[in-house]
Amino acid sequence: MSWQNAPPYYQDPNQQYYGGQPGYPPQPGYPPQPGFTPGYPPNSGYPQPGYAQPGYPPSGGYPPAGGYPPQQGFANPMPPGQGAPYGYVPPQNPGGYGSTEDPEDPEVKGFGFTDESIRKGFIRKVYSILMGQLSISLGFIALFLYHEPTGKWVRSHPEMWWIALILLFVTLIAMACCTNVRRKAPMNFIFLGLFTLAQSFMLGVMASNFRSEEVLLAVGITAAVCLGLTLFAFQTRWDFTVMGGVLFVAVIILMIFGIVAIFVPGKTMTLIYASLGALIFSVYLIYDTQLMMGGKHKYSISPEEYIFAALNLYLDIVNIFMYILAIIGASRD
Repeated sequence: MSWQNAPPYYQDPNQQYYGGQPGYPPQPGYPPQPGFTPGYPPNSGYPQPGYAQPGYPPSGGYPPAGGYPPQQGFANPMPPGQGAPYGYVPPQNPGGYGSTEDPEDPEVKGFGFTDESIRKGFIRKVYSILMGQLSISLGFIALFLYHEPTGKWVRSHPEMWWIALILLFVTLIAMACCTNVRRKAPMNFIFLGLFTLAQSFMLGVMASNFRSEEVLLAVGITAAVCLGLTLFAFQTRWDFTVMGGVLFVAVIILMIFGIVAIFVPGKTMTLIYASLGALIFSVYLIYDTQLMMGGKHKYSISPEEYIFAALNLYLDIVNIFMYILAIIGASRD
């Protein structure tokens, strides 16, 4: 029974009668089409952009057969034209923004230590500070060595040596253990300056017990050795940064040997002890230099640790000088 022949009835007095069905009347002007529900407009009545022919889905309609145009940072993992989902491919930028690699140092902000300009600037800053420390130390040595009243006053006041020793250890422990002390200016320069003054005073006191020609010979040998080792560290392909544990054990053994040498004094014992010390700290100089260089080596120091890097190099050079001076003094005794 079609709706035209349905018996009339009323569902609600206030509702209009539409041929036996309450609600909306059929829309005129849209004759039924084969294969479609009566009452709906034909497909040709609603042209859609991107469709080549009526019906859905079209063979060459939306999306286009060639797929979406490639976008930067994205790649279509499926063949084109199959409507495959798009997968994100992170940009190839290792070490920079958006990189998935771990940074070399979490304290570094916005750049990597592998950057050539940053590394060169860091090295220049470290060696500038180191030259200032060595100049102060040479000034104290020359003052105590060639100014006789100063040398006599220092030898008559041994308490000054102990004060300098306490100040040396306090500033060294503070810079080694407290990150803010050695990284934040001007506090890092203040502590480094106090440490350098205390160490230079002690070097001057020690040098005043030797003859001037012995001290000058030790300074010259130390300068030549340190220059050669630094050039070797810059040029060699050997990576000394992996030897930190071995060098630490060697220093512990040297300390134990030094305690034994106190109770077994003698010229031979002094020469052996000083020679081992000079050798160990020469390797330490190469190790600390390559840590400062970074780059191709396994381990490196953060660019923010320029005070710590200069302190390590300064201590290596000072220890080499003291052991060479001890060798010269023992051989000429």
